[in-house]
Amino acid sequence: MLDLYVPLIVMFALAAAFGLFSVTAAPFIGPRRYNRAKLDSYECGIEPSPQPIAGGGRIPVAYYLTAMLFILFDIEMVFLYPFAVNIDALGLFGLVEIVLFVATVAFAYAYVWRRGGLDWS
Repeated sequence: MLDLYVPLIVMFALAAAFGLFSVTAAPFIGPRRYNRAKLDSYECGIEPSPQPIAGGGRIPVAYYLTAMLFILFDIEMVFLYPFAVNIDALGLFGLVEIVLFVATVAFAYAYVWRRGGLDWS
């Protein structure tokens, strides 16, 4: 019975060995060109400052709204995919449930559109 798990255990062992090898070999194999910018907290090339450069330090709320809308519609697709796969097995009950689900998401979309959440001004 445990013979079925041997390939899985071997795969986990190989993955762990690869990860361990990569972490331990990287300092020896990688380039050694250190400078002050590389040792800073941020490696983007811009010197960090305690004060914000522009905009008063506030991030526009539109970025957060866009991210939340993306998550909302991404989750909708995650729930629609199993329905599309099993559409024959679910029958009329599945159709009614998915219509209610899509109507709920469409209502949320219309609400956000009406409130101006999709406008970049």
